[in-house]
Amino acid sequence: MPEWRSRWRLVLLNSLTCGLEICVAAGITYVPPLLLEAGVEEQYMTMVLGIGPVLGLLFIPLIGSASDHCNSSYGRRWPFIWLLSLGVLLALILIPHADALAAYFWGGRTLHVGLLILGVGLLDLCGQLCFTPLEALLSDLYRDQEDYSQAFAMFSFMVSLGGCIGYLLPALDWSRGLLSAYLGGQAECLFSLLILIFVLSVLVTMKASEEPAGPSASLEPGPLQTGHWLAACSCCYLLRCKFRLLKSGALLLCLLQTCWSMTPAIYRSYCHVPRVMRQLCVAQLCSWIAVMSFMLFYTDFVGEGLYEGVPSAAPGTTQRQRYDEGIRMGSLGLFLQCATSTLFSLLMGRLVWLLGSRTVYLSSMVCFTVSALTICLSKNVVLVTTMSALTGFAYATLQTLPYTLTCQYHKDKEVYMPKGKINAVNKNGVTLTRLSVHLKVDDDHGEVLNHKPAGVNGHAYFSRDISEYYSPQHCQIGFPSETVEQEDHDARGVGLDFAILDSTFLLSQVFPTFFMGMIVQFTESVTAYIACSAIFGGIAICLANHVIFDQKDLRC
Repeated sequence: MPEWRSRWRLVLLNSLTCGLEICVAAGITYVPPLLLEAGVEEQYMTMVLGIGPVLGLLFIPLIGSASDHCNSSYGRRWPFIWLLSLGVLLALILIPHADALAAYFWGGRTLHVGLLILGVGLLDLCGQLCFTPLEALLSDLYRDQEDYSQAFAMFSFMVSLGGCIGYLLPALDWSRGLLSAYLGGQAECLFSLLILIFVLSVLVTMKASEEPAGPSASLEPGPLQTGHWLAACSCCYLLRCKFRLLKSGALLLCLLQTCWSMTPAIYRSYCHVPRVMRQLCVAQLCSWIAVMSFMLFYTDFVGEGLYEGVPSAAPGTTQRQRYDEGIRMGSLGLFLQCATSTLFSLLMGRLVWLLGSRTVYLSSMVCFTVSALTICLSKNVVLVTTMSALTGFAYATLQTLPYTLTCQYHKDKEVYMPKGKINAVNKNGVTLTRLSVHLKVDDDHGEVLNHKPAGVNGHAYFSRDISEYYSPQHCQIGFPSETVEQEDHDARGVGLDFAILDSTFLLSQVFPTFFMGMIVQFTESVTAYIACSAIFGGIAICLANHVIFDQKDLRC
């Protein structure tokens, strides 16, 4: 396939990623004013915004692992993408029309607020969860190291591009156009545009996808099949089939059954994370806490700390004008951060090829930490805005490298995630290992017992007639937990490990929401926001030194 065509197909495959990020960024940015207008107090508004990440921590491993084991004829990932996309679509319809629906059902203010909270939680939850099967879909379609590196670089690019567009759309005045007058106002016009963007992105990604269909014999998908059903059927036919299946409830029941049956194994797998994934996730968590602490509170820091404005001041006063001007400048800084992230996403593959994954990851976090420290110490608006733009390097890296490393781990699973070391126990003076003893009665000399290794999880048994009385279950000689661990290792798919990585992103949003307010109240300075992000950036640098980036690191 020509280079330009391969790049164009990657753009089409990641169009849903871009559409999701546009909807989540624009929707969540526009939601706080709607909640305040509905009468929700500011302290409760932040709790509402935390509903999605908290629920995501519970459901994201379920979605990731269940998609690894889904037996749908549509493929492993697409049923979950459809279901979560339906949740996003419902939220985009619900949020701008919550007041009209409450009035229609005579529910009043209470129902209005309840519908808004439901819409916000649904948008954030389904939007964040949908990224996991999309990431796993890319991993299924691109198997070689160079291919999946390009795929996740494009994924990061589309996320950054979606963030740029998503932050820009609410800043535009939609109330003066003809569509706004027809649809009912600024919110209705904006969310109608988001619905159109989202539906188109779903259809484009469906058309571009060539995910292998049907149940997979193993967790690792085989080569892409030509003549895939998506290429053979028209888009309208697929939509009719999909909605007919959704209407009958068969697909939904299949997904729920898969999730329910996988639940014990999924959360047991969370307790048996391989060492390479554990080290990567810890570094990723601290890195995301640093970046998200910066992104969530940067505009407030600029408005209060840099411009010395007061958010609680009366409208029209000098202090309030300073704060509003600082918020606009802070929004510009975050926009430049997304633009920088978009640029580095395009260059990520070349940077990794020239410098290596370890150097790129560490340099991005060093750049972030230095930028955050500079912002803490400087009062120059231009310098602070420039440093905020440089933090986009870390954002692009965290959206790309951890996922390419996870694909690398699963590609060479026996190297990076071995089933276990040979353990030994001493029993009655005899040392027994995992290569346990198989005792066999010789055909010609019944009194002679030959022994040979038996690879049945530490089972020892007599064969032939003796085995009728002493089955393997009765003769197990050690390592009772190894069978469970062996099953967990064999059942571990890339979707589950992507879900764990995505959980670190969600957890990084929960931590600042709960603790940053107390830290700022204790220090009595909004500079604590950026200082904390710099501290976590330094911790992330130390932890990243222990991440396994290639096979050479396994020998260290």
